[in-house]
Amino acid sequence: MSIGKTWILPAVVAAIAAAIVAVLGATITDLGPWYQGLEKPDWNPPDVAFPVGWTIIFALNTAAIVSAWRAAPTPKVSDTIIGLFALNCFLNITWSMLFFRIQRPDLAFIEVLLLWLSIAALIVYCGRYSRISALLFLPYLLWVTFAAALNWSVVELNGPFG
Repeated sequence: MSIGKTWILPAVVAAIAAAIVAVLGATITDLGPWYQGLEKPDWNPPDVAFPVGWTIIFALNTAAIVSAWRAAPTPKVSDTIIGLFALNCFLNITWSMLFFRIQRPDLAFIEVLLLWLSIAALIVYCGRYSRISALLFLPYLLWVTFAAALNWSVVELNGPFG
């Protein structure tokens, strides 16, 4: 058994990647006066729900990537899985940057659609090799679907931006 097929390497790499995205996202997220001043829909959850939700999502994502990576039949498939995950991580951070730092919920909404598509791509591609992986990504897709609806509501209630 090669090191690429053991659980250790995929788990360490996925955990480090998830931790980096979580830390960058938390660093970028500013819940200061600008965010607090935004009109939000009545169904907006309390601010404390987001770090709890994201922690669960990142844990599930890590398990999903490990499952898919271990099930990958070839190095090319493994590389594609890692590439899709890297793209998703980039889009995740970019959304936070657009929404919180650049303060453009309108642009963030367009970007969250790309993030959603990247999650769907992970589900479809990883699901070819690991049904568990696809199932573990489903809460992330639901979470981002909810976040996109919330993002759109913020745009409608507060726009125009820029």
